[in-house]
Amino acid sequence: MEFKRLFDLLTNHVNENPNNLFLASKVNNKWKHYSFQEVQQIANKVSQLLLSLNLQKDDKIAVIANNRPEWNFTDFGAQQIGVTVVPMYPTISEHDYEYIFNDSEIKYAFVGDNTILQKVKPLLQKCTSLKGIYTFDETEDAKSFWSALPENIDITAIENIKATVTEDDLATIIYTSGTTGNPKGVMLTHKNIVSNVISVKEVTPFVIGEKSLSFLPLCHSFERMVFYAYLCFGIHIHYAESLETIADNLQEVKPYCFTTVPRLLEKVYEKIMAKGAALTGAKKLLFDWSMELGAQYEIGTDKGWIYNAQLAIARKLVFSKWQEALGGNVHFIITGAAAMQPRLITLFTAAGVNVLEGYGLTETSPVLSCNLVDEKQRCIGTVGIPIPGVEIKMAEDGEIIAKGPNIMKGYYKRPDLTAEVIDKDGWFHTGDIGTWVEKNGNKFLKITDRKKELFKTAGGKYIAPQVIENKMKESPYIEQIMVVGGDDKKYISALIVPSFVQLIAWA
Repeated sequence: MEFKRLFDLLTNHVNENPNNLFLASKVNNKWKHYSFQEVQQIANKVSQLLLSLNLQKDDKIAVIANNRPEWNFTDFGAQQIGVTVVPMYPTISEHDYEYIFNDSEIKYAFVGDNTILQKVKPLLQKCTSLKGIYTFDETEDAKSFWSALPENIDITAIENIKATVTEDDLATIIYTSGTTGNPKGVMLTHKNIVSNVISVKEVTPFVIGEKSLSFLPLCHSFERMVFYAYLCFGIHIHYAESLETIADNLQEVKPYCFTTVPRLLEKVYEKIMAKGAALTGAKKLLFDWSMELGAQYEIGTDKGWIYNAQLAIARKLVFSKWQEALGGNVHFIITGAAAMQPRLITLFTAAGVNVLEGYGLTETSPVLSCNLVDEKQRCIGTVGIPIPGVEIKMAEDGEIIAKGPNIMKGYYKRPDLTAEVIDKDGWFHTGDIGTWVEKNGNKFLKITDRKKELFKTAGGKYIAPQVIENKMKESPYIEQIMVVGGDDKKYISALIVPSFVQLIAWA
């Protein structure tokens, strides 16, 4: 089925696989599942609720909650009648809430629980457009999402409105925090996100009917697009209970794939290394031998039968524990949002866990490039090759610029800021500095730094802080680091957040 709007993806599965399981989350310590048909039915009720609240096409609603099926029900229900969803992090400041609510003229807010409600409730007096708040959890101070859903719906009216929604209509406005000033609202149309889903579908080996675990925030453009990509393949999505339960949920779900940020994999590695350090005798020698063997791994290179035989032994006796820690069924992991240490990607790959690093921005819906499962289309230390339909090149100053159907419509109410990042020829300026790395006949994109983060010392030497930061973060004793300096300094310094867990263990 051809699809042009995001909710067409759901319609396709309702028509072909209505009873297949789609969404799952923990309720009273048990997984509760929803089929495609059930998701569609609840989404229709959300559409009816919004219509009864006199919401019209292009009106805005806020969704503020941790990942849960209700997030998606509300998203689809709004999309179907042309209402724009404005997602927000549950953890942002009350000042940012107030600014975003007023800037986007939010009519109604759908929030997860009482904690978020108490942060948003004061906006009923501060935001003139806000008419009401609904909570997914039962609370005493707001209307319940579930009890507000109507029993009877006018499906004909909903279908008639759905027919008027076009691929060029706004699907969402995602506010991104700048380094200074107020957040900027990135306007993404159905076409923007759908084009990205189609491109990712062509290069990512998702398998129909497999399971995934989701824990990156749905309010972020990356996990939001991945959600639609999962939907495209009919993957059974399980929402982790919390960041603290990811390890347990991985064991329960045994996902085929998941998305993450580098820090989670770094923590998995640190735990494995800590256990390895505690070993003694022959087990310690075997562990250290396997780590040394893994560090010698070269992606896409046949190092000969002796090395391959040794690696097979190491994978069976040592590296199999890495797979088990991730559920035992992971075929690949997609990581983004920050650079991952190349030596860790090498070790995970040697262990049989494919870690695929990619790159993009909210303004690009979001993926621009990614490494692929085929080792000849992977290059560790880069963010991969441009995805189909996306053009990438370097500006004269080395800045990465991109063009394609996934480039945002613009910043909401800020044509001045839009003109600063999208030039007259339609090229989006990312603000990142990059270069090309050639390997196996492919050109891989390598990020070298942020354009605005480059600085020089009093001696005139240019400093690229990201390179230093990434190298320093290879230490297990460093959680985060920021290199600082300026034109008036002869030297550079660093602000370091230590890894106290590792420090305490060492001490």
